[in-house]
Amino acid sequence: MTGGTPGPAGPSGEGTRGPARAEGEDRTSPPLTGGERETLRAFLDFHRETLAMKCEGLSDEQLRLASSPPSTLSLLGLVRHMAEVERAWFRRAINGEDIPLVWSDAGDFQTAYDASRSTRAEAFGAWQAEVGHARRIEREAASLDVTGHQARTGEVVSLRLVMLHLIHEYARHNGHADFLREAIDGTTGA
Repeated sequence: MTGGTPGPAGPSGEGTRGPARAEGEDRTSPPLTGGERETLRAFLDFHRETLAMKCEGLSDEQLRLASSPPSTLSLLGLVRHMAEVERAWFRRAINGEDIPLVWSDAGDFQTAYDASRSTRAEAFGAWQAEVGHARRIEREAASLDVTGHQARTGEVVSLRLVMLHLIHEYARHNGHADFLREAIDGTTGA
């Protein structure tokens, strides 16, 4: 990413094709003819980078702002939430780690949305760390058919499902981020 808040660092390409960038863009461009795993990785990275892009150039105060009342969502709250999502699905579900959520020892996912006392450094530091763990876990998995247990329900889930779920989760929240950013300073796009 250029300037502002960097996206999560790390490789996203697989095989002979590394991460591609669309012309004039700083985000990963998913391959048009890649394999399943490469395509899932690239789409997930594209959405991770989109969330980071939506936060670029804003102060901590602007990132904490619930800019679209009556919603209490903020951009920083979304970043914190996605750190929880990355941890819950990759580390807790697929890797079987017995660890609490980032911001709630009681397992309350809603706690992450409260960014009223958070900073860019805190939220992005936690998010980038969880993305790093997620990338490592995915990279070390033998295949997309590797399974784990969803922590809240105990259901068996595959790495494939986890990656698809994360793409869905980021895409949905990036839509929220579009509205939040526009309400803060009029910035649109992506």
